[in-house]
Amino acid sequence: MNPEQRERYSRHILLPEIGMEGQEKLLQAKVLIVGAGGLGCPVALYLAAAGVGRIGIIDFDKVDATNLQRQILYTTADIGQSKVQVAKQRIQSLNPDIQVDTFQDALGNGNALQLFSQYNLVIDGTDNFATRYLVNDACVLTQTPNVYGSIYRFEGQVTLFATQDGPCYRCLFPEPPKPGEVPNCAEGGVLGVLPGIIGIAQATEAIKWITGQGTSLQNRLLIYDAMEMAWKELRIKPDPNCPICGTNPTLTQLSDYHAFCGTPLPTQPTTMSDEIQQLPATEAHAMLTSDNPPFLLDVRLPDEIRVAKIEGAHNIPLQEIAARHEELEHLKGKPIILHCHKGMRSLRAASFLAEKGYTQLYNLQGGIEAWSLDVDSSVPRY
Repeated sequence: MNPEQRERYSRHILLPEIGMEGQEKLLQAKVLIVGAGGLGCPVALYLAAAGVGRIGIIDFDKVDATNLQRQILYTTADIGQSKVQVAKQRIQSLNPDIQVDTFQDALGNGNALQLFSQYNLVIDGTDNFATRYLVNDACVLTQTPNVYGSIYRFEGQVTLFATQDGPCYRCLFPEPPKPGEVPNCAEGGVLGVLPGIIGIAQATEAIKWITGQGTSLQNRLLIYDAMEMAWKELRIKPDPNCPICGTNPTLTQLSDYHAFCGTPLPTQPTTMSDEIQQLPATEAHAMLTSDNPPFLLDVRLPDEIRVAKIEGAHNIPLQEIAARHEELEHLKGKPIILHCHKGMRSLRAASFLAEKGYTQLYNLQGGIEAWSLDVDSSVPRY
């Protein structure tokens, strides 16, 4: 450690639990952050400030105006730019002493194992279930611990998975929720400061694990409630029947996570079944402006409709569709276009209606987001 580093990290070095030895461990550590969003931003900043010597960041996305409420690495001037490139600039301006690897790509079966094997620790900052299961399985298969975090509205969770003796994500969540059952931040909203709190908890856990200090979150799930300003702890333990980390694992390689979680790939055929078709926004617009327009059903929540709406749409939230579908009884055999924010909840609603005997169902592909981008830019994006 050179004199400049001794000065920069002096407040760590003064801590007996870290000291010179612990700071050297941080400088030699290699940490991969999956997702440069609400969780990844504070994690990256604090690990860089702490002197983690090599930080990798993987994210395919670009900075959007809706990110700025909570993703603290970015500014208004960064809108439209690559998240990983902006993140690298900010991190290196904070601490030029460290190496920052950027991967402007989506994490998938083709790159996860090779990527994870390059790092000592993975930080899961993802926001969808398919990628969380992928991160978990890749961590188990490469024997790389996983500092897990998740956020939703006013609540967050954090723990440590995939250690040698601890549980993995599948031990806690053997099955994913049904598609659309748990909205992501773009659909359900999130308190802007919440990812900062959970992200800092993840960074803290990472520093403890690297330096070998404190009591880890292995076997413990912390749950934070911002409205009550309260933490609670749940004990979790390895599942001997877990398909990937159990006594007799049946998963020995990465699998199809979109199929497992019931989320369609963008390349999935547009015809979902005989009753449901995926409909691009431009085609939906043509149908809705024809002489005999179909019925337009919006399955989003009322708070979302106050932000943005397509004129003429009727609202039955997905959560109410089972109780209220008879309101649509007169439309059996007639065309219905369903939409939500990005197309997942409306697909689930369409599937339910198909089971009830409705035909000529169309799912607006990409939801109102695609409508704003491809049809009417005056409709706000969120």
